Amino acid sequence: MGWMMTDAIAAGIYSDNAALRRAARGDAALCTITHIDGSFSRRVGAQLAVGPDGGITGSMADGCLEAALAHHAAEAAAQGEPRFLHFGGAGDPMDLRLPCGSRIAVTVDPDPAREGLAQAVGALDARRHAELTVPLADGVFRRTYRPELRIVAIGTGPELAAFERLAAVHGAVVAAVRPFGEQAGCGVAQGLSLGAAPDLPLDRWSAVVVLFHDHEWERSIIPWAVSSDAFYVGAQGGALTREARLAHLSELSLSDRAQGRLHGPVGLIPKARDPAVLALSVLAEIVAAYEAAGE
Repeated sequence: MGWMMTDAIAAGIYSDNAALRRAARGDAALCTITHIDGSFSRRVGAQLAVGPDGGITGSMADGCLEAALAHHAAEAAAQGEPRFLHFGGAGDPMDLRLPCGSRIAVTVDPDPAREGLAQAVGALDARRHAELTVPLADGVFRRTYRPELRIVAIGTGPELAAFERLAAVHGAVVAAVRPFGEQAGCGVAQGLSLGAAPDLPLDRWSAVVVLFHDHEWERSIIPWAVSSDAFYVGAQGGALTREARLAHLSELSLSDRAQGRLHGPVGLIPKARDPAVLALSVLAEIVAAYEAAGE
């Protein structure tokens, strides 16, 4: 079963990887924050791509900085040379004063090495870390990338439907797995038989969430998930259900690491009773774990 991968679905137009993917398609300048002095709303390495028409993929601030970078990208393209800029008090009368009071350094590269961009995108598509060298005025900045968050959501009914919609809006790559015969939702779908686990790869940038009320469906799924490389495994259910799960995992003689990997109660909001609230609660927990895994 394949994974759906487009700029929007991979992580949205504002994601860490979207600017890379846009620049790799050719003809776009690549802007990279290479240093931050103080507190700023984006991390070092944040990027945006500026197309020849001024179209922007990615984000760095509230719009004013993006407009300034689009202007610099056009001038840099005309001159054929990168620009090394500072914003937030560098003394230049044309400098933008950043609302946070910080200073940042940005490289605007009008013609980044497309072969290197393509190699980085290829590594991400293969679910591997990638690295790109960004020029500085006095050296280079090494920008690292991690694969996009993908989530295998397994279950049925309104809980799975709500989670699938919300995760897709967030920008995660979603594979929704339902019992055979149940209508598919909006993402990549796969049918499931009772007593079977999904036939999907799981890596360290993948999460699994199990959303069944009939917990008999879980008996093959959860051992498969906790024995994988997935960075997160969670399943809905009350206290008695959680105790039964742990007893089942113990009976299977799985490693202590595998047995201890299951999140439950699942999500950040205690005792979520509404499908939409549960979806938000679980997605927030997964995204928090994904962010922590990349630090």
